[in-house]
Amino acid sequence: MKNIILFSLLFFSVSLSAWSQTEHYGVYAIKFASMAHPSPISNWADKGPGKDSVNIDFMIWLIKGNNGKNILVDAGFLKDIEAAKYFDITHYGRPDSMLAKLALKAGDITDIILSHPHWDHIDGIGLFPNAHIWIQKEDFNYFVGGAWQKDGRNGGFDKRDVRRLIDLNLAGKLTLVDGDDKEIIPGIKVYTGSRHTFNSQYVFVETGINKVILASDNIWIYYNLEHLRPAASGGTSDTTAYVKSMIRMKTLVSDSKYIIPGHDSKIFSLFPAVTEGVVKIE
Repeated sequence: MKNIILFSLLFFSVSLSAWSQTEHYGVYAIKFASMAHPSPISNWADKGPGKDSVNIDFMIWLIKGNNGKNILVDAGFLKDIEAAKYFDITHYGRPDSMLAKLALKAGDITDIILSHPHWDHIDGIGLFPNAHIWIQKEDFNYFVGGAWQKDGRNGGFDKRDVRRLIDLNLAGKLTLVDGDDKEIIPGIKVYTGSRHTFNSQYVFVETGINKVILASDNIWIYYNLEHLRPAASGGTSDTTAYVKSMIRMKTLVSDSKYIIPGHDSKIFSLFPAVTEGVVKIE
């Protein structure tokens, strides 16, 4: 009996040590703005119902680690950006100020993983002075180059964000991720394939308990995922790839509820609230 007790204590000690040395992450969705009125689902999902509507939120996602990492997926936007004037935006709070709801400051953010360089996801990068930026190499190259050529596609891009991203690269604060299925930080991978932008990426997190996918605009709203419908017109350069990407996401997690779209307000009723406008994805 004594030997059994000693073995049990040793096993528990080793297991506890292994647990403490493994990266574990808490994942949070943080709302910083909303559209003032519901929007037809058909605006977001190809051939979705026009008579049904969805409430659209703008959010960033925090991945908080036991390894000292405070990682944002996307950076939100500043309200003065030109494109924001064309949206009926309400309840806006600057993305860095929203971190106070989780007892963090802008300077605490160690990394920002950019899913893609549309204005509402990239414009806030300058708010986080200590953050290292991660973006797909092909997305970066197109964003700062080909998009602005005669036949380029630069809808949703803003020139001031191009300049900010180039400055961060010159300062050595940017890493270009080269391709699909890449672990960029222990326990965190990025995947490509949806072609929301030239080579947009989504983020896979091993929390230590669940596997979570932060899809950002690789899935606009839950309707896209539930009905396997591509983004509505202009939401992807390859509708087939957009759908295949969602199908792949479902194979990467144990439950599709852990696949988080980019703009659907329903997320804030599906997961436990930490405070107003913040939920923990668990």
